[in-house]
Amino acid sequence: MKKKNKILLAEDDKNLGSVLKTYLEVKGFQTTLCVDGKEALESFKRNEFDFCILDIMMPVMDGFTLAKEIRKLDKNIPFLFLTAKSMQEDKIQGFEVGADDYLTKPFSMEELLMRIKAIIRRVEEGKDTSGERKFTFGKYLFDYNRQMLNFGKKQQKLTSKEAELLKLLCENMNNVLDRSVALNKIWYDDSYFNARSMDVYITKLRKYLKEDPTVELINVHGVGFKLVSP
Repeated sequence: MKKKNKILLAEDDKNLGSVLKTYLEVKGFQTTLCVDGKEALESFKRNEFDFCILDIMMPVMDGFTLAKEIRKLDKNIPFLFLTAKSMQEDKIQGFEVGADDYLTKPFSMEELLMRIKAIIRRVEEGKDTSGERKFTFGKYLFDYNRQMLNFGKKQQKLTSKEAELLKLLCENMNNVLDRSVALNKIWYDDSYFNARSMDVYITKLRKYLKEDPTVELINVHGVGFKLVSP
């Protein structure tokens, strides 16, 4: 019997939280509901979860702070933010702290379910070790299965999205990776805010790759990105 994915749901609106919890459990997800960020963080420390849904505006501890604290405990746990319709800037800040996706209130239950399944599927595909996927470029060794970037004795653990993006760049080494292709494959949507999210991840990858000056991650204006290595 396939195990149920465990979801941590942090939502201070008790009515919405209760509806979401009931819906997710009907759909096969074991769901823990917390009504503020501090309670959610304590629950995360005590239990194992596969996915987090975090409201941004919460008492005691907001969703951004909660996400940062969770990231300290688990670098790769996927999470989705719930944000108010008028707070578009929340989406950019959410991606900067490592969010996998966001939903603007009000939203349909079907869309929430679709996004959760898409993110979990991508994470599970990243864990597939049926084939070794390693890339060597410059002085780096990138182990996609382990989500690890090696430079000599230095190791940098990557998040699932960082690993997915670097894999696409490696597969297109010295060729342009079309921005829309990467967005649709990793974010499942090439919207403006997802594009801004990808820019954040590109900046992070550049930081990881700065040790070897022969390796460059170039922005090809209006088209995409190119990982250049001799």
